[in-house]
Amino acid sequence: MDRNAPIGVFDSGVGGLTVAREIMRQMPEEKLVYFGDTARVPYGTKSQETVIRYSRQIIRFLRTKEVKAIVIACNTATACALETVEKDLDIPIIGVIHAGARAAVEATKNRKIGIIGTEATIRSGVYTELMKQMNPAIEVTGKPCPLFVPLVEEGLLHDSVTDEIASRYLASLKEKYIDTLVMGCTHYPLLRSTLARLMGEEVTLINPAYETARELKSLLGEKELTCIPGEAGGEKYQFFVSDMAERFKSFATAILPGEVKETRKINIEEY
Repeated sequence: MDRNAPIGVFDSGVGGLTVAREIMRQMPEEKLVYFGDTARVPYGTKSQETVIRYSRQIIRFLRTKEVKAIVIACNTATACALETVEKDLDIPIIGVIHAGARAAVEATKNRKIGIIGTEATIRSGVYTELMKQMNPAIEVTGKPCPLFVPLVEEGLLHDSVTDEIASRYLASLKEKYIDTLVMGCTHYPLLRSTLARLMGEEVTLINPAYETARELKSLLGEKELTCIPGEAGGEKYQFFVSDMAERFKSFATAILPGEVKETRKINIEEY
């Protein structure tokens, strides 16, 4: 395996850019190929079979870019598809759930943890299962927040509508006296300031995007797949989407360090 090959990252849309951003910050030497499935977002309302099919198509596309590792930068796809697709692969693949679950278990003081995510992620119970394995005494409360993804995709990050919806979603979690909240969807860190304000200072917010980049860095080190500084030629960052390339490009430029010069649209159904 070429250790100077790029890392493949994919998500249902723009949310996974929070993971890409953390990889760029923590591993500035690495090359990256990002795919956002903007034609078929959101994944949170789809069946497991559909999410597995989408994930397999995207992985086939990423393999054409000769990636050395893949990050599923989507909680729904991690919950629904990771276990299935990793059996097909001979390269490392990780999702965003394990690292976030571990960080939450380490952070909680009163053992009451809340998780917000898409309906599919919360329904899967995967966060709860992982946390209970790590510490059976932990109480986990999940809350689906289906409107957060479209609000983020529309760019309504600091808006009274977002505030109102977030207040309603978070009310039931506040009643449980949680001291740790997992942002269980990669779109949600873009709402971090709103969530922090509404939950209050006593609640620790866990960003699985940050934790996943740390896990990836460690994994590449273990497998001796870390890029050799100064040797990785070719395009540093490549961005692909299944629809709305211009809109994605402007959103990505607002989130990522540095301007995104080009976003290419591909027909993902061909893979």
